[in-house]
Amino acid sequence: MAEKVAEVINKSENEIKTNKDRSKIYFFMVAIIALLATNVYFYVKYKSSGEKLYTLTLQKEKLQIEIDRIEAELDNIDRQNIQDLPAEVVQQQQNARQIIADLRSALEENNVSDSQIQIANTQVETLKNNVSKLLNEVNDLKIQNEMLKRENVELQGTVREKITTVEKLTNDNSALNEKVMIAASLKVSNIVINGVEQKKNGNLEIETRAKRADKLQIKFTIVDNPLAKKGRKEIYARVIDPQGNLIAASNDVFYVHGDKLQYTFKENINFTNNGEEYQLLWSDNHKLKKGAYTVLLYADNAIMGRSSVVLK
Repeated sequence: MAEKVAEVINKSENEIKTNKDRSKIYFFMVAIIALLATNVYFYVKYKSSGEKLYTLTLQKEKLQIEIDRIEAELDNIDRQNIQDLPAEVVQQQQNARQIIADLRSALEENNVSDSQIQIANTQVETLKNNVSKLLNEVNDLKIQNEMLKRENVELQGTVREKITTVEKLTNDNSALNEKVMIAASLKVSNIVINGVEQKKNGNLEIETRAKRADKLQIKFTIVDNPLAKKGRKEIYARVIDPQGNLIAASNDVFYVHGDKLQYTFKENINFTNNGEEYQLLWSDNHKLKKGAYTVLLYADNAIMGRSSVVLK
């Protein structure tokens, strides 16, 4: 009986020991499974994070490449050095470069989120379209400028031709006017100079002696000229004394073909263009001298004639 009891007790102890061993095994199995699950979780998590980081890096690089291309297009516009770009186009260029600078600054940050990448993609796409339109506008302006330059060159050529034609016509006209003026200028058909003495009654008597003559009398007739205008004519006279000196005041001047000449005296006549004879009288401030006096007459910017008289 005692042996059976001992056997039962031993059997119970063995069962208890076996149950404890099984519990330990179950615990270790659960721990191993939990550890494996944790490892799998962290593996999946870090793998997902790595893939996400890799994807973000690729997207950033792609954005950088697109930004570089857009900036290269803007640099190409600047290199074309197109003059007088509209203010609106210049402002668009400045805005585009500012957006590029902002995008570069944002992409340089390490903690760029996926949403920020998406926003940057949208901005880059918009910027690309805007720069493309801007490039088209600049190319159109370049073509217009080239067309205007060609037209300007052609116009300058036409203007030069017109200027040459006008200059030729002007020169021809000037030459013709000069010929007309020469043809229309008054010429004397006969000119006589005498020394005269004026009597108390006002009559003039011809005097050949210098000591008795007190005036020079210039008588002349003008050749009929159909080109000459009738009416008042201003006659300039230059008197050369026997010593060959011009008798004239320094401020008494007139012009003949652009040359400034001094005159001794001037007088107006009424030109009738019918062969009328005219008379001019001149008296020296000093007594007349012995010798030859020469008188030259001018009118209408040309010489009319000349003659001399010798006083004894």
